[in-house]
Amino acid sequence: MHSTVSAIATMLLVGRTAAFLTSSSTVIAVSQRSTNKLSMAATKPDQLPADAKRYYVRPDRFLDVLTSAPQLLFRLGSGALVDGYTVKVSREEEGDEGEYAVVRALGFKVTERGNTWDRQQPRKPIEIYEFEGCPFCRKVREAINIVDIDVIFYPCPQGGPTFRPKAKEMGTTAFPYMVDPNTKTSMPESDEIVKYLFETYGEGAKVPFQLSLGFGTTLSAGLGMLPRGLKGSKYTPAKMPKKPLELWGYEASPFTKVVREKLSELEIPHKFVSSARGSPKRQKLYEMAGAGQTPYLIDPNTGAKGYESSEINDYLDKTYAL
Repeated sequence: MHSTVSAIATMLLVGRTAAFLTSSSTVIAVSQRSTNKLSMAATKPDQLPADAKRYYVRPDRFLDVLTSAPQLLFRLGSGALVDGYTVKVSREEEGDEGEYAVVRALGFKVTERGNTWDRQQPRKPIEIYEFEGCPFCRKVREAINIVDIDVIFYPCPQGGPTFRPKAKEMGTTAFPYMVDPNTKTSMPESDEIVKYLFETYGEGAKVPFQLSLGFGTTLSAGLGMLPRGLKGSKYTPAKMPKKPLELWGYEASPFTKVVREKLSELEIPHKFVSSARGSPKRQKLYEMAGAGQTPYLIDPNTGAKGYESSEINDYLDKTYAL
């Protein structure tokens, strides 16, 4: 039953992605003039959009999102759904406006849930040394979304002056590399890290087949990244923030991917609040910011917080790139 629900949910995600890519061209055509003004306007460094726009992408960033979408197909939706994902259609009741729903229409609502709603987060965030353009690292990020735990990512792009050398000091030149301060466990090797995450934090959840195919898993992860080239793999000179940023998102989202690429290139450490479909953190984000949509960025160094991948990347460039 669970596999059937997951398969249906994955098909819906693929369908929604296709619908977005189709509808976005219409949105772009209608709003080209006003959006061009927006993209050319100087955004204040401490400002990000407070409102989320569903099925919308800025015209000058459309190609970025388009080339980020194949990952969802090649990986069969891995990392899009939390463990035990279910979807429910029910009638709207009075007072339901405070509940996050994927869709509300004609007096009905569609809500999501998973087995992770009652799980405790690790007391201290797990630390992952990795970079966005690495297929081995992607496998670990998908596992993080499925078991629905929050982590600290320390980006290690080629040429990065901070975290790649630090990883070398810890005895590794291979990525990803995991440090779990809760169990005092450190390890390289993506397959071993995936196994560890499920055994330690999955509460009995099994590693899904998309992450159990050995070379096939790595190959499909790499093929999904091909349209993006080496984005997220090479260092761009940047200022190091005093505190890690906070990014809400999930691995299968093309919008989250383009933001993660930028954070990786700028070598900006960030707490990743895993918010895959069915995660209880969607409800938390809805209550905190008014929408359960991702990506959502919080910068404790400037007070900036908001939605929209294009504006987030502009903000990161203006605030941290040298």
